[in-house]
Amino acid sequence: MITASAPGKINLYFAVGPKLASGYHEVCSVYLALNLREEVSVQKASEFKIEVSGNINNLASVPTDESNLVAKAAKLVTHETVAFQINKQVPVAGGMGGGSADAAAALLASSELFKTELPTNSVTLGADVPFALIGGVALGTGVGENLTPLKMQGELHIVLIPSAGQLSTPVVYSHLDELRENADLIPETAPVTPVELIEALATGNVDEIAKHAHNDLQWAALSLKPELQDIIDRAKAAGALTAMVSGSGPTVFAIAHDEMSATQIASEFGGSAIVTTGPSAGAKIEA
Repeated sequence: MITASAPGKINLYFAVGPKLASGYHEVCSVYLALNLREEVSVQKASEFKIEVSGNINNLASVPTDESNLVAKAAKLVTHETVAFQINKQVPVAGGMGGGSADAAAALLASSELFKTELPTNSVTLGADVPFALIGGVALGTGVGENLTPLKMQGELHIVLIPSAGQLSTPVVYSHLDELRENADLIPETAPVTPVELIEALATGNVDEIAKHAHNDLQWAALSLKPELQDIIDRAKAAGALTAMVSGSGPTVFAIAHDEMSATQIASEFGGSAIVTTGPSAGAKIEA
């Protein structure tokens, strides 16, 4: 059995550009890998099996058939039958790339188990998988798969506030398209690189990082799930420098000034909030 881990993520910046002929959208994203890691163990087996554990909500919604990304990841490496054990720490379907982290960990573990090169086409598993492999901080363009590592000084203290229920990423994108069409705000050019945010990351200026954090998908997520606005408002009232929907949601993340502030913000939400930091390393072998 080989075990690998990979990080969940938030998008400190996520701008959505025109819809492409492929059906995807051109985006510009700043990824931050979190010290909140998924672990996947892979072993040769006589029958296919996926076991899921973890101390987070909605574990029952994680697929245990071949639709799970870990199974698709392993098939990029081998045609042999394998079994998986997934230990989840990242909120499920929360806009934080937990499934992509699982896929990245499964890719690395499978490659180690079968002594093969890591596949170069991980983006076929989803635009977030290549980032889960490298971790750290990165600028993502194209559909998010063209990655440029970014420099960051220090670390960010992040509070994650999961929400009941789920938001489908395709539904959120589709709703954003509808909102933009109704408001006559359909973009015609590629999203602009967030220069101020990148400079703030390089100097470790937390206030400036929070000031320039942004998510285009939040408009659609709040429209579909208005109660998320209350979570954002409560986080800011508790001391967050900023708070916003993570990716397509429904998890909300808050940027805290320091560890003490993060703990204070989390206390506003009882046991449901998760305090973590970033950046974190990419996928790595654990055992």
